[in-house]
Amino acid sequence: MTLEPVREPEQIPPVIGPRTRSQATSETSSLRSGPRRSARLSSTSASSSVEPPERPASRTRRYEPYIRSASDEDIVSNGGISRRGRPKYLKAFEDAGFEAISWKKDRKRLAKEFAPLTQLAKDIPHDLHDRLNSLSLSARQAGNMQVLIFEAEIRANTAEDEPYAPPIQIVNEVDDELTPPLEFYYSNLMWHGEGVPKPDYENLRGCDCIGPCDPMSKTCACVKRQRKYWDSGGGGGFIYDKKGKLRAHEYPIFECNMNCACSDDCTNRVVQHGRQHEIAICKTVNKGWGVFAGTKKIPANSYIGLYAGEYLTDSETEQRGRIYNKFGRTYLFDLDFWFLKQGGYENARYCVDAYHAGNNHSCDPNCVINACYINEANLEKPLLTIFTCRDVEPYEELCFS
Repeated sequence: MTLEPVREPEQIPPVIGPRTRSQATSETSSLRSGPRRSARLSSTSASSSVEPPERPASRTRRYEPYIRSASDEDIVSNGGISRRGRPKYLKAFEDAGFEAISWKKDRKRLAKEFAPLTQLAKDIPHDLHDRLNSLSLSARQAGNMQVLIFEAEIRANTAEDEPYAPPIQIVNEVDDELTPPLEFYYSNLMWHGEGVPKPDYENLRGCDCIGPCDPMSKTCACVKRQRKYWDSGGGGGFIYDKKGKLRAHEYPIFECNMNCACSDDCTNRVVQHGRQHEIAICKTVNKGWGVFAGTKKIPANSYIGLYAGEYLTDSETEQRGRIYNKFGRTYLFDLDFWFLKQGGYENARYCVDAYHAGNNHSCDPNCVINACYINEANLEKPLLTIFTCRDVEPYEELCFS
């Protein structure tokens, strides 16, 4: 008869509080490569487990529970990292010549450094269009190639500024023309012509709000700027409601910009989040190509898109106007809004030529063009934003007067 040795039960380390998958992963990682300090601390970021006693002492890492104090909360709200004392890693980086930066302290410098590049009209791409024009009609018709390329180019041109917008379709049930003219370059960018100044980032002022801006705030710089041109009558300082719908037309819109400290979900960021409604570019019987609503109704006061094109000087505008008059179409939009005239800008110095984007005019408009300012302090160079002024039925043409 053989006696088996009695095995002692395996010791299970006590666990204080619930463990998340991220904590378990963090513990495994610390065993392999030592402790790794998180750049973002929270109430669940400190390790709460106790190492088994049988593990080698050289591999044992113990962490004291850390409770964030009120002073730490103030540091976090100002863009810093909460930790008792001065982090030795931060000091080591500074001693090595690296600069410690925070969004609260350095956001204007960072915003300027990573500001959008100025797009010049002379750089409007045309290589793809030239290649398509060099093909025969039968080649461009094969497999619906030209239409597919045209739609893909629209998605590519707008992917960065409106990545979640419904795709735009090209529809022609009138004749055999495959797409709008290949010179038509669909883009949400504003291209600067010769003599037009670059965007004014130096005088661009942002707010210091934490989280979304409060429309009732008396200190928010963006609320103050909007109230200067539009008085809501006590209903809040922003021209948008909580659902992002425009509360009044024909007034300038001042959205929060790249210098603002507020969050991306601020209610004063609508145009910069891009189009949310489905539209299509369709051929019409008498007016060429137009823009139509998609399969769903578009509510009143909804953002549709930009009247995009080239910023031109007044002299260049006159030259192009004479050319467009020869074939009876105009694509020029003078930037002479009423508030500019009241502000001392008597004559429009700049114009937007939307030849590459087209336009839709109507005596019964369902859309309105409103001036909008985001990353531009020069009031003479607004964005031309298109909002519906009434409910638009499915497949209805989008027109403005």
